[in-house]
Amino acid sequence: MRTDHLFALPSVWSGAARVLDLFGVFDTYNDSPNDALADSRALYSDWHIVGQDLADAMVKVEREPTTAQPPTATAHEAGPR
Repeated sequence: MRTDHLFALPSVWSGAARVLDLFGVFDTYNDSPNDALADSRALYSDWHIVGQDLADAMVKVEREPTTAQPPTATAHEAGPR
């Protein structure tokens, strides 16, 4: 999922033209019909990325080698309670 869906991706030629664009004529954005829809899209996108980060972290932890656990005392070594 892209996180830059509110920004238009310019071409090479429009990028070169921006050098001479002193008044911001070439600044364009992807519009939403209303503010609530734009906010909901942005919120969904943010949480989607958070979910991807969590999934990546879980996979990484799952692949890590496990460390040896210290031996535990058996019943006869622990003594009376």
